[in-house]
Amino acid sequence: MTKQSKPVRIARELSVGEVAERCGVAVSTLHFYESKGLISSSRNRGNQRRYPRAVLRRIAVIKVAQSTGVPLSAIRDALTTLPDNRTPTARDWARLSAKWRADLDERIDRLTRLRDHLGGCIGCGCLSLKTCPLRNPGDKAAAHGPGARLFDR
Repeated sequence: MTKQSKPVRIARELSVGEVAERCGVAVSTLHFYESKGLISSSRNRGNQRRYPRAVLRRIAVIKVAQSTGVPLSAIRDALTTLPDNRTPTARDWARLSAKWRADLDERIDRLTRLRDHLGGCIGCGCLSLKTCPLRNPGDKAAAHGPGARLFDR
C-alpha cells in the first residue's frame, strides 16, 4: 500500500511574519510601509494582520525603487495607480519605472559632476560661492540678487 500525500494548500492571505520572511524585511518595515500607504492589510477574527499574496510583488517593487533612490512618496504615488490587491505586472513596472528614469538620470549627472570636481574642491579651501563648480557653477545665483540662495532646488 502506498502512502498518498495530501495536496499542499496555498494560503490566500499571509501573516505579517510570513510576508517579512518571504520578502527579507523586518516586521517593523511592513508596519512602516503600511503606515505610509504603500501596502495594506486586513484583520482576521483574532485581530491579526493578513496580507494578500499580491503584497509580495508590491514589496519587491518598493525595495527595487528604494535601492535606486526613489523617495517613498513617489513610490506611494506610483503604486496608487495600480488597482488594489493586484500584483504589479512587468508592464506596470515598465510604466512606473519610466516615470522615475528622468529623476535618476539627473541624479546620476549630478553625482558625476560631483565626482569630477570633488578632488579640486576639497583641497582648495576657497569656499567661494561665486566660483565653486559644485555649489554655484558659473555664478548662476548672481542673477537672483544679493543674499542667501537655496542652490539645491
